[in-house]
Amino acid sequence: MRTPHRLRRFAGTRPAMRVAASAAVAALALSALAACGARDEPASSGNAASGSQTSQAAGSSGSGSASASSGSASGSSTSGSASGSTSGSASGSAASASASGSASAAGNVCTGKTGTRDPKELVLALVPSGDAKKLVESVKPLTEALTKSLGIPVRGVVTADYQAAVEAMGANQADIGFLPSLQMSQACDKYGAVPELQTERNGASSYAAQFFTNDPDKYCADKPVDVKGLLYCNNTQSGNGPAGLDELPKVAGATFSFLQAASPAGYIFPAAALKKAGVDPATGVDPIQVTANDASVLAVYNGDASVGASYWDARTVVQGDTPDVGQKVVVFALTDMIPNDGVSLSGSLTKDWQDKITQALLDYAGTKDGVATLESIYQISGLTKADPAALQKTADVAATLGLG
Repeated sequence: MRTPHRLRRFAGTRPAMRVAASAAVAALALSALAACGARDEPASSGNAASGSQTSQAAGSSGSGSASASSGSASGSSTSGSASGSTSGSASGSAASASASGSASAAGNVCTGKTGTRDPKELVLALVPSGDAKKLVESVKPLTEALTKSLGIPVRGVVTADYQAAVEAMGANQADIGFLPSLQMSQACDKYGAVPELQTERNGASSYAAQFFTNDPDKYCADKPVDVKGLLYCNNTQSGNGPAGLDELPKVAGATFSFLQAASPAGYIFPAAALKKAGVDPATGVDPIQVTANDASVLAVYNGDASVGASYWDARTVVQGDTPDVGQKVVVFALTDMIPNDGVSLSGSLTKDWQDKITQALLDYAGTKDGVATLESIYQISGLTKADPAALQKTADVAATLGLG
């Protein structure tokens, strides 16, 4: 069955990325986990893109759209829990920190600041790179563990889009941000948020974005190989990019499934690869926008697009509910490697609190329960200290597209 209600024609991404959200709008962009009645579901369930998320990813603008993921929570629940504390005094709260708007940098690499704030509670923000309902449930063991180890309440929220998470940190509406690499750099540059930790997946701190299709005869220069029920061609089965990029000129004119322009794997790196191959990502394809990586896979699976992009290998997220996805959707190209996402800490917090949060996260990630929880959130297998210089790579690639 086609799912056009989850898709949106892609427009206005370039200038829109430059728009900063107001604190009040960023507040509405938060979905309070405590207010959500979503039932627990396995992280790998294919229902992740079945319409539970809004098709408005802030118009790819990062303008702090108030359209939170449907089913996560309503704006009213957030405005009571998040915006009430900061929307009227966001500029003051940000100004109270030495970090606000003036992050320190080694050369052009931002490392963040420390502030003077001793929190009475902490808010942990997640971006909707997957199904928001599942994030709601998956993060609860983490916030409960942090509450216990830190001695103050830790509350989770899911933002409506990637950029809203940056603005929430700048407005002191979020203290801990699980952010993609670009947003980690942006939060540091704009608000002094410290890029503290990076995720590991199977021991790796970088990954490739993938191009996939339901028309392998057109894009595969060799016979696809089957790895655990998933088809790959053009030497993409290792997940190590770049690979298969010689086939990208054939994408011209295709209906293409992108995520919002703030997504490193769902837009930035694939768009840059298309541009380098001579295909304008805005005018050289017929772009549609989806809300998450798994939704991009399902758009191609359902025939709403003939080509799509996501992180490698997002097909596994929907494989449980769509067992033939690996046969119908074939990966044919990989981008350059992308720095992993990670954890940023508010620059308004004292150094003591930044250190305590960091240690609590590392301690939890070293436990069996912690590994299981982090895997269910963003398929994370470990946490390590962040490399701000490596994170800058995403910002540099975004700049080639006029984004940033």
